[in-house]
Amino acid sequence: MTGSEAIFEDPSGFIEATPTGRLIGIDAGTKTLGLALSDVTRSIATPLETVKRRKFSIDVVHLQELASEHQIGGWVLGLPLNLDGSDGPRVQATRAFARNLTQHSPLPLLYWDERLSTVAAERVLLDADTSRQRRRDVIDKVAASVILQGALDRLRNL
Repeated sequence: MTGSEAIFEDPSGFIEATPTGRLIGIDAGTKTLGLALSDVTRSIATPLETVKRRKFSIDVVHLQELASEHQIGGWVLGLPLNLDGSDGPRVQATRAFARNLTQHSPLPLLYWDERLSTVAAERVLLDADTSRQRRRDVIDKVAASVILQGALDRLRNL
């Protein structure tokens, strides 16, 4: 399964395509990729790393290496919708990223509504009394974990 047939907007179709394996959550920004990793039971999302984006060909090799290392069953990609649910300004670029990723990876991908994920991540970091510099360094991977945790919670209830 590669290409557009590997991209899911419906969590139930995604769960059928990925019965086992950890998941990687991705918060795809213009300059960085925030990454989070689920545990093997798909219960808990943990921030993994923030990758400075370079060329897609370089980024996809790194993602493939992580997928192999952590025995990933699928990707969960944050979809930056507007608060009213319409496509935000970054949706087109995010969908292009998803298409490119699934052309290079056999793993299924689930779009996950990321509205307010960065706000939630910022709140978590503020509550933890994290310095401004540290927040800047980790916000993307924490946002990815918020995205992934939302998807995990939904998938568990299917």
